[in-house]
Amino acid sequence: MAGHTPAKRADARRNEKALLDAAAAVFVTSGVEAPIRDIAARAGVGTATIYRHFPSRADLIVAVYRHQVEALAEAGPALLESSATPYRALRRWADAFVDFVITKQGLATVLQSGERCYDPLHAYFLERLEPVCARLLAAAAESGEIQPGQDAYELMRAIGGLCAGARADLRYDPRHLVGLLVAGLVNSRE
Repeated sequence: MAGHTPAKRADARRNEKALLDAAAAVFVTSGVEAPIRDIAARAGVGTATIYRHFPSRADLIVAVYRHQVEALAEAGPALLESSATPYRALRRWADAFVDFVITKQGLATVLQSGERCYDPLHAYFLERLEPVCARLLAAAAESGEIQPGQDAYELMRAIGGLCAGARADLRYDPRHLVGLLVAGLVNSRE
C-alpha cells in the first residue's frame, strides 16, 4: 500500500521506549550533551542501536520530548479512571507534570537554540497537555472538590514557574510548592 508505514514490532517499540526513558534520565542528570554511550549503557544497548533509532542527537532530543509529552497526556485520563476522586487525579497528574518540567529544564538550552527542528515542540506541548489539564480541572470542579473556572494554561505556567531553578538548589522542593498550589484550588465550602 503506497504511503503506508508498517507498524513497528513490539520488541522494537519496547527498545525505543527503553532508549527514550534512558535518554530522559541521562539528560536530567548530565544534560543533553551527555555522551551517547552513557545513554546506551543506561538502556542496556550498544551505541549503534541508538543511532539506528535516532540518527542525530537532535532526533533523539525531539523524540524524548515527544515521548514525555505523550506519557503525560495519556496519564490524565488514566488517572481520572483509577483515582478515588478527580481531585486526587489532578494532584497525581500535577506531580507527574513536575517531573516532566524538571526533565524539560535539562532540555531548555537546546530547545531555545534556534534550531528549526525544535520550533514546533512548544506548540505540540500545549496542544497535547492543555486539554488534559483542562479535563482534570473540569472533573474536579464538577465533583465540587475545587473552585470552578480554573484555567489549565495558567496552572501549567504556575507549575512551570515553581519548578524553575529546582535543579540548582537542593533545598528547594518544587513538588511541595506545587502541592500547596493545587491545594489552593480546593473548594472551601464555607
